[in-house]
Formats: sequence, structure tokens, C-alpha cells
Amino acid sequence: MKPHALTPRIALLLTLPPLMWAGNAVVGRLAVGTVPPVALNFSRWVLAFLLLWPLGRAALRDRAAIRARWPHLALLGLLGMGTYNALQYLALHSSTPLNVTLIAASSPVWMLGFGALLYGVHPSRREIVGALLSLAGVALVIARGEPARLSELQFVPGDLLMLLAIAAWALYSWLLARPPASMRAPERPDWDWAGFLLVQVVFGLFWSGAGAGLEWALADDAQWRWSPWVPVLLLYVAIGPSLIAYRCWGLGVSTVGPAVAAFFGNLTPVFAALMSAAMLGEAPRWYHGVAFGLILAGILLSSRRPA
Repeated sequence: MKPHALTPRIALLLTLPPLMWAGNAVVGRLAVGTVPPVALNFSRWVLAFLLLWPLGRAALRDRAAIRARWPHLALLGLLGMGTYNALQYLALHSSTPLNVTLIAASSPVWMLGFGALLYGVHPSRREIVGALLSLAGVALVIARGEPARLSELQFVPGDLLMLLAIAAWALYSWLLARPPASMRAPERPDWDWAGFLLVQVVFGLFWSGAGAGLEWALADDAQWRWSPWVPVLLLYVAIGPSLIAYRCWGLGVSTVGPAVAAFFGNLTPVFAALMSAAMLGEAPRWYHGVAFGLILAGILLSSRRPA
């Protein structure tokens, strides 16, 4: 299916997920030492399941359709629910929300790469240059403003985890945009957005629950430390970054395609910088500003249409 033109409505829908994700990164940082990271991911999807149930439960009754499509649905659950956010929460134990969201700005590179390798969607020269500019901004963050560090390949563990997370998210986005024939009309099941997301969450609960179990069994410090803020944090990650962001992202990706949508994800560092400064006292460094300038240049260049 050929992507449609970007409209103000879709632009707004694609702006909401970065806002939710920036808050998710800040919340993930606040949860360090309070909620184990993989357990936090599992908990958010348990709550999201409960909130979605009244809206999408009819889809779960269509067991024949689910059984016929379970490999695709299981992969969506693994990448979108079981992997991406768990890795992000793990990354926030050794990195900052601003660093994590700036590294996530490498998503155009992963989107273009998966599109070319798996779907034969070859990027234009503008898209390639724009993606390289975004990647240069990410490299500057990883190097902490000292490019010589790149030659030494000394990465903060959270940086590497976030790179893995954003690769998983890019593949998840392409699977949404280019589903198999069984998920396209006329074979597509009669599921609305809530039903489709609820089915994904069911599979995601399996993966995220397995990860939380491994964390509890293997991690040295996987204990919950309850406080009045814990329910608030859990409700936010279940409603904002889960339901609102996934709904808006799914609509945007299916309309304009993953490559264009990916550049909206680069708004996340802007929101994260403002939230981090206000809530965590983590003021941006000079290289964050330069990195954002490179990322913005990549967005502007890649979004330009040929005359």
C-alpha cells in the first residue's frame, strides 16, 4: 500500500507519541531503585490489558483468526511490547532520559535499513543524508561530546541497550505498515483498533512476563519498593506510552509509512530535555544541543519533497 500525504491531523497524531515517550523515559528514570525495569514493563502491559479489555474483548473471542495468524501476532508482541520498553527501562539504569531519547533518534536509520533489506523500499538520497545527520547526532551523544571516544568503542551499557531497543521498534513499525496477506483486506479479521492492540498485548504479556520472571530469578536486586508514587507511575506508563502512543503511532505509520513517521520520533528528545530539566534537575549539556541541531537538519532534509 502506497503511503498517503502527511496531513495536519496525522502530524498531530504522530506528535503525541514522542510526548508520551519522553514522559516514559523520565518515569523510567524515576522508577530506578523503586520498580525493577523488566517488571515495570510487564506491569504496564497488565494494566493496559485491563484498560483495553472493555473496548477490544470481542477480538479475543475470534480464536480461529488468532490461531491462524499467531506467528505474526507473536512477533508483534515480542518486538513492540516484550522487547522495546523492557530494554528502554534497563537502559535508564545507566543512562539519562535525554541520552536515551536522543539515541532513539537513530530510528530513521533503522527504518530505512529494514525497509530496503526486507521490503525493497529503497530510500531517496535526501532520506539517506537526513538519516546520516541524525546518526551523527546520536554518535555525538554516545561520545559525550568527545568524538575520540568513538574510536575507543567505550559505550555506556544503557546506550547499547537503547540501540537494540530502537532496532526492535523499527522492525515492529514495518510489520504494522507491511503486514502479511492474512492481515490485509479481504482476509484481515474484523478487528477494530482496540481489538487489534489487545491481541498484541496478550502476546506481549507472554514475552514481558517471561522476562520479568527471569529478572526476578536472576537479578540481584529485583525487589519492589512501594511508595505513594508507584501507582501513579504505573498508571501513566499504562495509559500514555502504551494506549495513547501505540494507537496514534499505528494510525500514523499505516497512513504515511514508517520512514516518514520515524522522523517525528526525533521530537522525543525535545520533550525529554524539558521534562528532565523540570523534574530531574538534569540540565542539557552543550553536545545535546548540537546533536539536536543535527537531528533537526536530518528531519528537514528528509521531509522535503522534490520540486
